[in-house]
Amino acid sequence: MIAPVDFPSSRPQGYEWLPDEEVFDPEVHLDIGEPEFVHTLADFGYAPSDCEGLATDLAATGPFRILSDRGAEVMLDSARRLRAFTRRASTRVENAVRGGCYRSRFLRDLCLSPDVTAAMSRLYGAPVAPHAMPVHLGHLNFEPTVLTEAVDKWHHDTIPLDYVMMVSDPALLKGGHFEYFVGTKSEAADLASRGQRPPLDRVVRCEFPGPGWAVGLHGNMVVHRGAPLDEPGERITMVNAYESLDVAHDLQCRTRDLIAVDDHEVLFAEWVRHVAWRARHRLESVEREAPFGLNADGAIAMLERAVEDVRSAIDDMRAGYRESEHYEQ
Repeated sequence: MIAPVDFPSSRPQGYEWLPDEEVFDPEVHLDIGEPEFVHTLADFGYAPSDCEGLATDLAATGPFRILSDRGAEVMLDSARRLRAFTRRASTRVENAVRGGCYRSRFLRDLCLSPDVTAAMSRLYGAPVAPHAMPVHLGHLNFEPTVLTEAVDKWHHDTIPLDYVMMVSDPALLKGGHFEYFVGTKSEAADLASRGQRPPLDRVVRCEFPGPGWAVGLHGNMVVHRGAPLDEPGERITMVNAYESLDVAHDLQCRTRDLIAVDDHEVLFAEWVRHVAWRARHRLESVEREAPFGLNADGAIAMLERAVEDVRSAIDDMRAGYRESEHYEQ
């Protein structure tokens, strides 16, 4: 187990704090509960071989509370103020805010909260930390302009682990449910190749009791979406990403998809720091554990594994833009 990455002490150029926000206080703003049920990846049809290298076998949870009533009020106020910074986040999502933790102290402190992180570690059954790339912390999705459009199309995430929180009041919405497919990514891809979407009898529609409630997710493995609204309304969700503190686990990131989404001044610095952090700890493990009697092939394999994230990042940066993956035409 390694230590998590510290949140940057400085902010990117052009990112200013929202004025007059209420200061995050876990005693006031949190009311963390437990989900009534948990699904595993096996429940979704994944074989043991599909799960090798993953930090957890959790797929998705039932809704559980994170924020108190007051916490939900402050979160909604901050999200409404951040709406001014929405941008199209690929063909998947029309209105999203990325990098909100560089603008909202409340959002930053919620996303970094040790209390929430401990709760997520319990759910995943593995030590996790808020993702080392802050662009993945506190991602906000807002309702689309066109009513018939999905808030977020069927997809699996560019990051490994996360929760999806309702920020606006779900009781005031018609439609716009958060849904996930009880199936594998390969099944979703096969359906998409035939112009089909996940069948309704294998789709779970999450019913959130109120704002500040969330669903835990293995986002990189579970195909999910924000469904279209049936009537106009304010729909805001927040996604906070986590990753394993055991760097022997797979990265499970598609950072290349973000080249067309995030500010490059922010993205590339965070990307470099992230893979360097993982490679440093993996190389330290090689330094500690390389045994006498190691042959050339074994030595090469250890070193290649240690720096595979760096090599992959270099290749992705050179390849450049690609559209974010999803399962709808």
